[in-house]
Amino acid sequence: MKKQNVLLTGGAGFIGSNLLKSFIQDDRIASVKVLDNLSTGSRLNLENLLPNKKVEFVWGDIREYSTCHEVCKGIDLVCHQAALGSVPRSIKSPVTTNNVNITGTLNVFTAAKENGVKRIVYAASSSTYGDSTRLPKVEDSIGDPISPYAVTKLVNELYANVFAKLYDIEFIGLRYFNVFGPNQDPNGAYAAVIPLFVKAILNNNPSTINGDGSQSRDFTYVENVVQANKLAMFTDNKNAVNQVYNIACGQRITIVDLYNTIKNSIGSNLEPNFGPARIGDVLHSLADISKAQNLLGYNPTHNVHQGIEKAIEWYKVNKKTINQYL
Repeated sequence: MKKQNVLLTGGAGFIGSNLLKSFIQDDRIASVKVLDNLSTGSRLNLENLLPNKKVEFVWGDIREYSTCHEVCKGIDLVCHQAALGSVPRSIKSPVTTNNVNITGTLNVFTAAKENGVKRIVYAASSSTYGDSTRLPKVEDSIGDPISPYAVTKLVNELYANVFAKLYDIEFIGLRYFNVFGPNQDPNGAYAAVIPLFVKAILNNNPSTINGDGSQSRDFTYVENVVQANKLAMFTDNKNAVNQVYNIACGQRITIVDLYNTIKNSIGSNLEPNFGPARIGDVLHSLADISKAQNLLGYNPTHNVHQGIEKAIEWYKVNKKTINQYL
């Protein structure tokens, strides 16, 4: 295979910037064009990456079709990570979430098709399982969405399925389960739980757990997600394309146990506070990852405890992050 020119949408975000770092080091990739409007991503995530000759940064919004069409010129593979995340944000702002996650994704898919791109790997979500109580979660058995965000991610999968049937383009969707790790911002109203806990405990401030803390999640260290994206981008297994996959560890931990793990890793005795449960939250989440293992060769390298240790080290050691976040 010739070296590939890659378009990475959302490349200034948490997951996107981790992907970009790996893409730069990958000899199979000739160039990476990063498209981001910096609404939730940050230039700080890119400051050590943009000088690389492989990388071109384009400020732009996926809600603008002309922008999407322009950046898809000369591209072989699209890695589509741009989205407006957070269940609570989608409940507060469903129209904006729809415009970014559905209209924006449709723009990316259409622009890629029009420019002859052969494969799109896109960020799907475990929120698609909705109100299904089945554990572990299996790709072909979902419930009804319980948040606007979940609706948007389900629609992304529906569009990918239709485009794959109608046009000469391959799609692989990756349903992420609660990703965490370096570059994940602990600030703002919609920060994820692990960076929130880490920031609070490092600052000797009590954390608030939504609900009683018995809810459980299959937390996934970002390096596992990077691995899955690259496997999907470069697989030559024809049975692996036009599929969606759970990307997780196949293990779950309660929020209380998660808090205690982080607290003990940092060496703190702080006890958490407890607040009301969040509307739209799934109570329990656990992935069956056998499909990704069998068809993509996915093999997570970090469980939640190993990932937490690495994430804490990053928040503590990274000078930029200490100055910005703590």
